[in-house]
Amino acid sequence: MDKLVGQLKKRLSGRVDSEMEAKKILSHPEVQSFRKQHPHLPEKVYYRSLVQLRQLVREREHCKHCPGLEKCPNLMEGHQPHIQWYGGYIELRLAPCEKMIALEMEKKRKNLIQSHYIPEDIVNATFDQMNWDPGRVAAIEAAMDFCDQFATGSPKKGLYFYGPFGVGKSRIAGAMAQYLVQYGIDSLMVYVPDFIREIKDSIRDGMLSDKLETLKKATVLILDDIGAENITPWTRDEILGAILQYRMVYKLPTVMTSNLDLNELENHLGHSEKGGTERVKAKRIMERIRPFVDVYYVDGYNRRAN
Repeated sequence: MDKLVGQLKKRLSGRVDSEMEAKKILSHPEVQSFRKQHPHLPEKVYYRSLVQLRQLVREREHCKHCPGLEKCPNLMEGHQPHIQWYGGYIELRLAPCEKMIALEMEKKRKNLIQSHYIPEDIVNATFDQMNWDPGRVAAIEAAMDFCDQFATGSPKKGLYFYGPFGVGKSRIAGAMAQYLVQYGIDSLMVYVPDFIREIKDSIRDGMLSDKLETLKKATVLILDDIGAENITPWTRDEILGAILQYRMVYKLPTVMTSNLDLNELENHLGHSEKGGTERVKAKRIMERIRPFVDVYYVDGYNRRAN
């Protein structure tokens, strides 16, 4: 056995400079841990794999003194080697390091939040940066409780925030989208007036069906400023009605913000920009809203005016 090990050492002398280097490699904690897990492997296996083990040690030392992902000196950026025993040989398996995992998680979190015509300060809002004014406390607590229910299931109802201009209804909804990320929940927030204008143009570009499917199937849909859009029978019945019907059937919660209370929203939906009143159809839409939201009045000073 000693003779064989000696031959292997000699054969590898051009690749591994010295016995001292070999001992240093074999005494590395990662190698020692592997040896304890595989006590049946003879020493010749490790000498036969000194080149791979040298790469392991070198890259693990890089990781101990990590210069950051952008300057990662490892063979594969953001990855570190692990020893594995495969087919009678020691091989290296590359796996993402903690920094790469954190980066990928951050990308995933950002992908979970989608927004449509929503200002950046609203999309990036968080509860810990929010002023808990008396007129907003109940709404903020309800918003956080809604999100926390995803820890064990999903909320049975959505939320309807209404109140004067500029009191922070949209900001609360935006903070919900950020908060939902910790539970791995996707959300889609759309500014309803601009979305309605866009949806009319989607008929020409053939994207109407795809856009509707996106809103229908979002785990949490946030309809911002509903009631401020110019309504037509088509957008009310075929767009808003279709979205809410799907979400009602599949029990997907919807969050809404508005300047109107539910009665005022019903009146709004009963009138169209082309004139006329359709109370029955407005009530039909409201039957897809009223039973499926908890309602909160949001009050305070107009932050946009200050």
